[in-house]
Amino acid sequence: MDASTRLGEHVRTYFHEYLMAQRNVSPNTVLSYRDTLKLFFVFAAGRLHKPVVQLEMGDLRVEVVLAFLEHLEKERKNGIATRNTRLAALHVFYRHVAARAPDELALCQRVQGIPAKKTARPEVRYLEPAELDALLRGIDRSAFDGRRDYALVALAYQTGARVAELVQLRANDLQLDAPAHVRIWGKGRKERLLPLWPKTARLLRAWLSERNVDLRGTAPVFINRHGDPLTRWGVRYILKKHAATASTSCPSIAGKRIHPHVIRHTTAVHMLQSGVEPNAIQDVLGHADAKTTWRYTHFNLEMKRKAIETCARAGPKIRSSPVPVWRRDADLLAQLEALGRRDRNYGE
Repeated sequence: MDASTRLGEHVRTYFHEYLMAQRNVSPNTVLSYRDTLKLFFVFAAGRLHKPVVQLEMGDLRVEVVLAFLEHLEKERKNGIATRNTRLAALHVFYRHVAARAPDELALCQRVQGIPAKKTARPEVRYLEPAELDALLRGIDRSAFDGRRDYALVALAYQTGARVAELVQLRANDLQLDAPAHVRIWGKGRKERLLPLWPKTARLLRAWLSERNVDLRGTAPVFINRHGDPLTRWGVRYILKKHAATASTSCPSIAGKRIHPHVIRHTTAVHMLQSGVEPNAIQDVLGHADAKTTWRYTHFNLEMKRKAIETCARAGPKIRSSPVPVWRRDADLLAQLEALGRRDRNYGE
């Protein structure tokens, strides 16, 4: 087996034996890892001036990986989070190669030693109750698409499901008779059952009945105009369209970037505001790590305001000056001198 054939064998066993058979990862993870290797191999081939089919493991040294990561950020304009996701996929691939080919161990270890870049945790964006209400009221339910969109947003809000979980939902994942519930297939094929409000169950029953869908079958719950399952980008487009409509009656929506994960964040924050324990929220959302759930407590402005107000009521009375110092002093230099005197006196 020559070196290029050997690389091809590593790729084959990586996907078919390791990811699918041994780890049983979700189809979305397989596609993500596939895209990473495609980008990486095309980049490496261009850098080394040779066809992809002639690449060897020896070509894919740590220097090439580092150059690829730089290419992602500078040329493809990817963010640090995307760069880290691509690196994680490469780490898994090189770890697999190291296990199959001990003679490549040193090369693989060097690549696995490349650290992820630190990045600031993005702000959690969510909708206030009035904003979510405006979003739902703005959907025209007299149209076929509108009835679908209304049921989609209602289910997304009640369950906090990821967009990938919503688009892969099938009719037989729904139990619409009491006690109504939905089966969600999460990351790593993890299954969770979530109860449905009666009004959500009625919405879904009406939507599927309109399409003559058998609840015992595997028909997709949400479809596009061509009858195909909705895609993630289709859901994003739907939310963006209805957010634009809602912004006329609720201007605060216009300043927010509405995407599918915002609805998931909204569910988590509203549950938190209602007094639901973070551990229960973790179960509903299907978070593998509790840290992911607890971060919602750090971005809830309303809860922060209430906490600060509680502290203000219980703490000492702080009285403000009736007229600020900088308004009493007419001369700018006198103001600055006054600040200096106050600073010196403060430590005495």
